Amino acid sequence: MEEIILQILDALRRGETVDDRALVKLVHVQARRAGGDKRAFAKRRLLPFYQRVKREEPERWARWGITPELEEGLIKVLRMKPRRSASGVATITVITKPWPCSGSCIFCPSDVRMPKSYLADEPACARAEQACFDPYLQVSARLTALSQMGHATDKIELIVLGGTWSDYPAEYQIWFMRELFRALNDDATVGESGPSARVGSSDESGAAFAPSGPSASSASFGRAAASAPPSASASPASFGPAAPAPLDPVATEAVQREVTDGHLSYNQAIAQLYGTSTAWQEAARVQCATMDELEREQRRNETARHRVVGLVIETRPDAITPEALVAIRCMGATKIQMGVQSVDQRVLDANGRGIRVAQIERAFSLLRLFGFKIHAHFMVNLLGSTPEADRLDYQRFVADLAFQPDEVKLYPCALIESSRLRGRYEAGEWRPYTEDELVSVLVDDVLATPAYCRVSRMIRDFSSGDIMAGNKKPNLRQMVESRLHVRCEQTGERVQEIRFREIATSEVDVRALRLEVVPYETPATSERFLQWVTPEGRIAGFLRLSLPKAAAVEALASELRTAGCEPPVQPGEAMIREVHVYGMAARVGEEGVAAQHHGLGRKLVERACELAREAGYERINVISAVGTREYYRHLGFYDHGLYQQCKIRTEGILHHG
Repeated sequence: MEEIILQILDALRRGETVDDRALVKLVHVQARRAGGDKRAFAKRRLLPFYQRVKREEPERWARWGITPELEEGLIKVLRMKPRRSASGVATITVITKPWPCSGSCIFCPSDVRMPKSYLADEPACARAEQACFDPYLQVSARLTALSQMGHATDKIELIVLGGTWSDYPAEYQIWFMRELFRALNDDATVGESGPSARVGSSDESGAAFAPSGPSASSASFGRAAASAPPSASASPASFGPAAPAPLDPVATEAVQREVTDGHLSYNQAIAQLYGTSTAWQEAARVQCATMDELEREQRRNETARHRVVGLVIETRPDAITPEALVAIRCMGATKIQMGVQSVDQRVLDANGRGIRVAQIERAFSLLRLFGFKIHAHFMVNLLGSTPEADRLDYQRFVADLAFQPDEVKLYPCALIESSRLRGRYEAGEWRPYTEDELVSVLVDDVLATPAYCRVSRMIRDFSSGDIMAGNKKPNLRQMVESRLHVRCEQTGERVQEIRFREIATSEVDVRALRLEVVPYETPATSERFLQWVTPEGRIAGFLRLSLPKAAAVEALASELRTAGCEPPVQPGEAMIREVHVYGMAARVGEEGVAAQHHGLGRKLVERACELAREAGYERINVISAVGTREYYRHLGFYDHGLYQQCKIRTEGILHHG
């Protein structure tokens, strides 16, 4: 592998471009010379080899004569999946442990090894199971992988998935968050840092939790079921003294069959598998922490090497209350993923969602007043819908004042064997759309998406082997975008949604950028979407500014005071809900050529302050992540309750000291 590295360096010194095709040729030539398998020289092995030599053999590395500029070029050649940090931030997705679900949707798979709606074969779920659902270990593994792929990990977005966050006990939530921050603060990497010490307060009461929700069993389920998978692939000893023995895989498979055949509900199965496990109950006693412990790790993270610049949790619209949002914000969350699926009450009822459209509307208003980014899940091809009904449903979702999400996971319903949808499919009551129907609906939906909304995904990470019926093509988005290009050329239509327009890893001419403001209204706020765009309409950065309506703020304050909580926002306060500048993630303190490093973010904040002042607001809040607090302090913001705040001046909008 050294020979390949040296050849790449020689080419870079000559000013040549080494793209993936050139790299493949180098690998094949070296494999033939060595008389070995070319997989031994695969791209994914080259960067870890380089990193190991630099770290462990400094004299050997010095002989290569690598300058900082040359190293930057080498890393760019060897980096795996560059788009993962093209948004300017490296993401780490973690999964919470299996737990009873308060919902009973017919399309959700019921894999008893996972939280409801997730499958063990999904990449993030497989990693979580391997790490025994331990948040510290999950972060550690991803930090290592991202580093080995050549991604900067100084700016991290943590995405916490696993169903409805509010269904989990409060002490587990706090412990889980503390461990996420602790892993980042410890600079934990596999092979360099030990497993989670699981320190913190221990709940000696051992109080049991009776699963709630549809078809709940009366069997008790420990409040924080221990972090061990039903698989026998992991050794309990390798995860510290708190990890219990894995569940019996034969028993687990038998229970899964009962669920799949409809004889047990998911909640009953979870209670049967984990609620009767002494090992899981014992491990639960250390899965708790105090807010003081969490806040201590948050303060450490403000100046840590791996800073949390975004924290996402997943929940349901009917679980969103003012009190819940106060707690979630205290834990450091900045974005909420929310399962909406449809805003057609008939479709919601047919699919067992158990929520009303009015609850979805209220959730959107509350989230905006609290300053959260709103990342909604929306589905097509649900039971009871049609392609035309789906088009109308999505158009309402992105245009109706009551909704208008910031980001959408837009994906088709897929039939999984363990879901209750299977019975309706076998009865002929549901059918998957044809490929042409599905692509056509998604093309129309993308074109209906406004400039302030980002369509983040179009498929779930289900393997084709898990899908009984429905789309099995992982390149569905590429198929949609290919048809979009053809259609737009023919009709002159333009795609406005954010992801389609992102500059990604491209360099931009900052002098050619223009700052546009897209206004829109919601029941609780007046919104301003500020975006830096190129002459071609591509987006280099954006800011979401909310101007809360006084009546909505006063109503929220009254509701919170009735519940014994202090309102987090006051009349006359604007809110910055998100600031994002694109470009390959660069390490904190390093300069770069991407859009992130031209002061575009600061200029967005300054313009937002001007707009807020012009609208009559005296102060402006920002829902900063823990790892961005220092940045906003430098801009003149100070810590203020759940947010950071700045008084808007008539001259010199921001403090420049």
